[in-house]
Formats: sequence, C-alpha cells, structure tokens
Amino acid sequence: MGAYTLRSLRQQPQRLVASFVSLFLGATMVMAFASMFDTLVGNDGLSSTDTEALVTLGAVVGGWGLIIVVFAVASTLTLSVRQRSREMALLKSVGATPAQVGRMIVGEAAVVAVVAALAAVAPAALVGRLVFDLVRDSGQVSAAVEHRFGAVALAVGFGVTFLGATVAALVTARRTARLRARDALADAELDDGGSRLSRKRTVAAVVFLALGAQTGTLTATLMKDKGSDAMQTGGQASIWAGIGLALLAPALVRGGARLFGGLLERVGGASGYLAAHNLRRRAPQMARAVMPVIVFTAIATGAIVMQAIENQATEAAGLAETASEKTIETLNFVVVGMIAVFAAIMVINTLVTATTGRRRELAQQRLAGATPAGALATVGLESVVVLVVGVAAGSLASLATIVPYSIARTDSPVPDTGLGIWLVVVGTAVALTLGSTLGAARRALRTPAVEAAGATAA
Repeated sequence: MGAYTLRSLRQQPQRLVASFVSLFLGATMVMAFASMFDTLVGNDGLSSTDTEALVTLGAVVGGWGLIIVVFAVASTLTLSVRQRSREMALLKSVGATPAQVGRMIVGEAAVVAVVAALAAVAPAALVGRLVFDLVRDSGQVSAAVEHRFGAVALAVGFGVTFLGATVAALVTARRTARLRARDALADAELDDGGSRLSRKRTVAAVVFLALGAQTGTLTATLMKDKGSDAMQTGGQASIWAGIGLALLAPALVRGGARLFGGLLERVGGASGYLAAHNLRRRAPQMARAVMPVIVFTAIATGAIVMQAIENQATEAAGLAETASEKTIETLNFVVVGMIAVFAAIMVINTLVTATTGRRRELAQQRLAGATPAGALATVGLESVVVLVVGVAAGSLASLATIVPYSIARTDSPVPDTGLGIWLVVVGTAVALTLGSTLGAARRALRTPAVEAAGATAA
C-alpha cells in the first residue's frame, strides 16, 4: 500500500489540494507565532515586558491557531476521503484489507503534511517577522530586540502539522476502513455520510459548548470589574461555542431544510425542489460547507466586538490606554486577524472542494433535462440556506463572548456597539460563500454533461 499511496499522490495530486492548503496555512500560522520563542531565546537581557509580550504571542495565538488548524484539517480531510468512497470500495473489492486502506489514508496525509510544512517555512518566517515588527513598532517590545526564526519554530511547526494531519487521518480512516466493499459502494452512491450524528461527535459538541458556557460564565462573574483581564476568558467562549455548533452542523442543516424546504419548493420551481431535496437527503455533505462559515462568523464577530466593547468602556471611564492594555488590544486584533483570515480561506477551500466534487451529480441533472442555468440555480439556493444556517449559528456562538464581556465591562448584557461589525462580518461571509460556491459550480458546468458524468464515474 505504500507504493500505491505514492503512485496515487503522483497521478492525482489534486484530490488532496484542500488538505494541503489547510496544512500549509496552519503550518505557516503556527511556525510564525512559535518563532516568538526563538526570539525569546535568541536575545539576551530582555525585560519582563518583552518576555511577557513574546510569550503571550507565542503561546496564546499559537495555541488557538493549533486548535483551529486541527479542526480545519480534519474537516477537509474527511471531505477528501468521502469524495473517494468509490475508490476505497473498489480497493476492498479487489482484496485490500481495512488496515491497508487505513494505512493508505494516513500515509497520504503524512506525506502531504511534510510537503506542506516544508513549503510553509519561508512564508512563516516572513509572517513571523511582520507580526513581530507590528508589536515592536507599537512599543510593546524594546526596539533593541531582534526577531529570530529557528529550531523552536521549525520543531513546533513540523510536529504540529504532522501530528494534526495523522490524527485527523486516523479518525477519518476508521469509518472508511470498517465498511465492507458492498456497503462502501452503496455509501459512495448515496454520499450522505450517514443519516445521524455519531455519539462521539455529539459528545464532543456538548463538551465544546459546555466549555463555551463555562468561560462565558466566568467572564460575567469572576472577571467582572477586572478590566481588560476579562479578555482572558471572554475571547475563548465564542471559539469553543463556534466549534461546538460546527460539530452539530448536520443537525443544523436538517433543521434548515425543514424550515426553508417548503419555501424553496414554492418559489424556486424545479431548482427549488431539487435544492430542498438535496438539503434533506444530504445534510452531512452540506454540513461540511456550513462548518467553516460557523467558525468564521463566531470568531470574527466575537473577538472584534469584544475589543470594541473594551475600547468603549475605557473611553467612557476617561482613562488612557496603558501599555498592558495596548498589548492586549494589538494581540486581540492579531489573533482575530490571523485566525479570521485562516477561517475565511477555509470557507473558500471547503466550498470549492465540495462543489467541485459534485460534478457527476450536476452532470446527471443536466442529462435528465436540467439546463446549466437551472443546475446553477439549485446550487445557489442550497448555498443561501447553507449561508443562513452558518451565519445564524456563528452569530449565536459569538454571543458567548459578547454578552458576558458586555456584562463584565458595562453592566449590561446588550452592548452599545457591534451591529456595524456584525454586518461587515456577515457581508464577508456572504461574499465568500456565494462567490466560492457559484464560481466552482460554473467551472464544473463548463464540461459537457456526458464527459463529466463519464469521467467522474470512471
């Protein structure tokens, strides 16, 4: 299977492009912030302020980046393997054992992880320097301190990337490897990923939601009247809650299908009927497009509104921003900037991959009589429901940060700021979702239907 894995990667590298992009971006982000520890080691005579700023950048940002990276890699890798269910079924039908199929999936992920980490070294060094210069130019680190990129960044970057990829691959491979050849073929034809949430996924979602609730409660109670220190717990809440709701995405899509299905059928004609049917029948497949939208909306809205509340509270108190508060503000915008950009790219990455993987389905619709415009309208209507579900769930998750932090800093659960920020985030999510999905669908529809159906089936 090792030889087959390498040959498969050489002949069809495009199958793992989404996973490569996730790993490359993740490795870049993790190595960039891990370089702050190289800077810490490589400069003598650092002040306590310098040390605190570098450790905070490296540990806090890098730690949250790791969580988001592993989540994104697992999502895209699952999507990649799901789109290859037919290939996995054929391998089993010619004698491949479940263990061999599992080793192939893990082996591919490991190879892609190493290549992605190698490709990320130069960009990570550049990003690390840019972040460091931002912190130094704002006076949070002494002007004499020089940025370093070395062994710590490389070790952390390669280790996290390789570990994250292999763990995600192991989780993904378990279900695929357990299916019998006949069941795998049927699963490939249906491509619904299972009709119900697994117990492990449900438990994981509950744990993440509980963490979000806990950190939000701590922010509103124990961290009340402690100033910007409340960000230590407040910022975490929307991240945990966003991941928790993203894990429940299949159930959310089914709920969206029940809520909007009738409306789609009434106003969308044949395209609306197909869109409603796909949303009901393929909720897990559609959920993969919803997940990055939820995470992006939750993190971007929660973190930026939290900082706006803090700035407003400081201004209302007539206080000048201290050096520590300035560090936190810069850190907060760096965190939300890096992770939001990563999440935005993952929205594009996941949606393009998911839509491109539907070439056969779109070709079959056209062979059955649908026009290219009708097929595009079906994808567009599905995308609107995906967008509404993702933005609604992400906005709900962001409240886990916004409401407790507003209570802690203003004594009111409803902040006086944030609507404009939310509208910008939602507008960005709309542009990313519809642009990525419709753009990929248009490219898929350029191929003649007979050719697309035959090539994908083969």
